[in-house]
Amino acid sequence: MENPFAQINERLNKRRFTVADNAQGLSGAGTVFLYHVEEDAISGTYQGGRIRIGHQVGRITGPDTIELLFQCLTTQGEMLAGWSRGKVGVDHAGRTTLAFVWGWLSGATGGGESSYVELVSAAAPQILEPASSLVSKVQRDIPPL
Repeated sequence: MENPFAQINERLNKRRFTVADNAQGLSGAGTVFLYHVEEDAISGTYQGGRIRIGHQVGRITGPDTIELLFQCLTTQGEMLAGWSRGKVGVDHAGRTTLAFVWGWLSGATGGGESSYVELVSAAAPQILEPASSLVSKVQRDIPPL
């Protein structure tokens, strides 16, 4: 039987994300999120920017939806906790995206909407010329003994 959570597991597990938009929240461009997924259970950590350390726990609720509880300690010593419901997607470049509606449960009031994009490691530079061509160029540039 196919795992109903496989798509979200593949998109989130051991992947890092950064903020794309979070006008009403504390996390910003310097905040990095790391997720772990086991079956329908999600856990994660986040830090950077105004967040000294943060933790998340949640579950997969549908083929492309999740819900999380989060808590953090800010760089100013504030302890905050909240909830979020999100949708997992993919952008035009193939990166995983997260879009949330969220609210505070403790330490602050209000809430908002936020979006995140996967941090992808820089790809190794591609060699566009055949190796034999590069060797020929190097040999031409080396002076004879």
